[in-house]
Amino acid sequence: MASRSFLDLTLAEWLDELAGARAAPGGGSALAVAVANAAAVLAMAARASDSGGHAAQAEALRARIAPLAQVDADTYEAALAVRDAARELKDEQRDWKIGEAFSRAAEPPLEIARAALDVAELADELARTGSPAIRADAIAAASLAAGAAQGCVAMVEVNLTALEADPRIAEARRLAEAAAAAAHRASAG
Repeated sequence: MASRSFLDLTLAEWLDELAGARAAPGGGSALAVAVANAAAVLAMAARASDSGGHAAQAEALRARIAPLAQVDADTYEAALAVRDAARELKDEQRDWKIGEAFSRAAEPPLEIARAALDVAELADELARTGSPAIRADAIAAASLAAGAAQGCVAMVEVNLTALEADPRIAEARRLAEAAAAAAHRASAG
């Protein structure tokens, strides 16, 4: 785990951390940062459009999402540690412990997907109701959020490989589809 919170790193340090040889941070953390970036763009677009309500919502989303980059990395690293430590256990006990750890690791990307949908829907609304001067920024925010939501599906699925019927997989897929629809509406005008 990083010695400092990801939120305390410079952009260059964050990119170096992400590009490192460790398994985390990885895709889930990058998706959280992408959604936080989308929320930040949306906040800027809302302010430029004199839409204080949208700006406040976007800022609240950004504050909710940004810490998920660290949460995702920490949770995934904890799951890997459980997997490595469980090698000496009997099969059934080992499988249960590993399954539990990776089940917990599926939660942060699912929460990122939930937030991505919120960002995409807010961006869609701003693209339609805000100043025409910021429409492209709102579309960019919606597109980033929708792409991240789709990436979260893969993260949730990989962490729940032992639980094919887990309803969180279906939820992640629904969230990604809804975010994609919001991004489409935003760009269609």
